[in-house]
Amino acid sequence: MKKIKRWLKNYNNSLSYVGLIVAVTFFSISLSPSLLPRPYILQGVLSGFSLLVGYSLGVACTYLWHYLELPEFKKQIKTTLQYIISALSILIFIYTIYASNNWQNELRILMGQAPNEEFLYIQMIAIALLLAFSLLFIARLFKKSFNNLRFTLHKLIPRRIANVLGLSLIAFIVFTFTNNFIISKIVTTFDEIYSIADENTDSGIKKPTNSLYTGSNSSLIQWKNLGRTGQNFIANGPTQAELTAFFSQKTLSPLRVYVGLRSRESAEQRAQLALQELIRIKGFSRSKLIVATPTGTGWLDPSAMNTFEYLHQGDTAIVSMQYSYLPSWLTLLVDPSGAKRSALVLYNTIHRYWSSLPKESRPDLYVFGLSLGALGAETSINLTTIINNPIQGGLFAGAPFPSTVSPQLIKQRNPSSPQWLPTIQDGSLVRFTAQENQLNNENWHWGPMRFVYIQYASDPMVFFSLDLYRKEPDWMKGERGHDVSPDFNWYPIITFLQVLFDLPMADKVPRGSSHRYSASSYIDGWVEVTQPKGLTKEKLKSIKHHFSDQ
Repeated sequence: MKKIKRWLKNYNNSLSYVGLIVAVTFFSISLSPSLLPRPYILQGVLSGFSLLVGYSLGVACTYLWHYLELPEFKKQIKTTLQYIISALSILIFIYTIYASNNWQNELRILMGQAPNEEFLYIQMIAIALLLAFSLLFIARLFKKSFNNLRFTLHKLIPRRIANVLGLSLIAFIVFTFTNNFIISKIVTTFDEIYSIADENTDSGIKKPTNSLYTGSNSSLIQWKNLGRTGQNFIANGPTQAELTAFFSQKTLSPLRVYVGLRSRESAEQRAQLALQELIRIKGFSRSKLIVATPTGTGWLDPSAMNTFEYLHQGDTAIVSMQYSYLPSWLTLLVDPSGAKRSALVLYNTIHRYWSSLPKESRPDLYVFGLSLGALGAETSINLTTIINNPIQGGLFAGAPFPSTVSPQLIKQRNPSSPQWLPTIQDGSLVRFTAQENQLNNENWHWGPMRFVYIQYASDPMVFFSLDLYRKEPDWMKGERGHDVSPDFNWYPIITFLQVLFDLPMADKVPRGSSHRYSASSYIDGWVEVTQPKGLTKEKLKSIKHHFSDQ
């Protein structure tokens, strides 16, 4: 017991006062609202990282002060300042703890969620402290290793060279260990978990008997190789009978083709299989054809796919293929390039065959993507295909932050429009919309191709950026989206961490907020992009009412 007390005393004395003050400040600010409400566990992890970053920054500032040999405060002044700063830090801490649940509840109301009556403060603080001190302990182990290494090298080479070499070796070891063992093992574990989950079939989902369905006995693709998301996509679409009953007139059976990740080894082989299946079911005889890029898990949003098929009364075909098992937010942080490769290969394969068909009889061709799928879909269209055989357009929802196309468009927006709802030149090629339909403007006239982006102001998948730590984004300036808290302020470093930790919560909110795009928004987009024939205001209203809960 005495040894433990002595160790705790020595550990406490080794902590930096400035580091602790900055850490408490960072912790307090981390409780302030961001884009989305956070459960106490996530808040604890966020605050734990904020504690560590704040402490590290305070220690670095203290080291720099001493390194520059700046004058020290006299003892009496220093003590007085410490009392004042400590008191202010405690007051800020108490206030933010008290206000944090109100801030989170205001966000929940903005998202259409019920307020949370109980916030587990003690548990949240315990998680934050445990995480921060654990990471600090690991950091000190590495520091001790560095000191031991450089002292050993001092005996062999000059001191400055030993310091640089020792730091380089420790950094290399840490990077290699983290990347090859920790991150690699985590990603592999997640991939295995989601891969196993994808092998399962949800209850109520049965192998189709209709020969036009992918996975049927007549299909070129085995039902078991579609994976869970593919099976749901094929089985849960609207049937011809449902469409006929809804419109009270004869309709067609919507055609869907899906190739699971297990169907073939390479993306090229899967794309060829998708093409052959699409040809088998006569998908190119329909009036509208979509090349759809799914999210990271292979999921295609029913609110997007079903509404498209309703608007065209089943005279449609959709083709898609899986490229990953991992959720989009995790794939984005690890390797978002898979979506681009898969989308490009499928688009080129379908477009090449489509271009060989007579223009007067081939379907209108569009691209679609949600989230990581939007990243792939928007980059799949290359200049050569647009010039030689232009498609009719595309719909992209929640294009994520690694995207290169939509951010470039937003940078070139008209100066009077906000970043979260930009207008691009005369709106003849690209238009953006949000919860309320912003696609209609009497001064705008569409050109031969139509592209629409749907993005909600509260979507961290769209508005997270790597420079948030040092720069206030335009979407936080001036007018804000209705679902962004007016209490959300930008703070260096902390806002970066807050929005980063918003990412896994982006799809944990009700429809119509953040990264969960509503059927109504999809309908608005599809109407502008695909121009459904014979669509009256009454039909449009009835379709929106039919999907009002999605």
